[in-house]
Amino acid sequence: MAITSCPACSKPISDKVKTCPHCNLAFGDSSAEDIQRKLSHQRYQKLHQLQNQSMLAILIFIVGAYFVFMGDYENNEKGILMYNIALGVTTLGFIWYAINRVRITLAKRK
Repeated sequence: MAITSCPACSKPISDKVKTCPHCNLAFGDSSAEDIQRKLSHQRYQKLHQLQNQSMLAILIFIVGAYFVFMGDYENNEKGILMYNIALGVTTLGFIWYAINRVRITLAKRK
């Protein structure tokens, strides 16, 4: 029994199995075109997930920026804390968006 990699998900599997336990790809019934179609679909799903995360990051950034610029903060501890939280949310949204853009670019290159 030898360990090989699945042509669809590239995870290690036994050469005796007929179906990949990770991605459920049936090797006996699938042609090279089926494997390519499955790989293309997985790539599409990954890009779609990254784009959804980018949209959520933009939404977090916008909400944080709204509270930073439109908030009526008093000059006391509570007001300063609220301002710092809003600023932190804005920063988190921006950094998350920037990281996702890099991840999308790298995923498209593959």
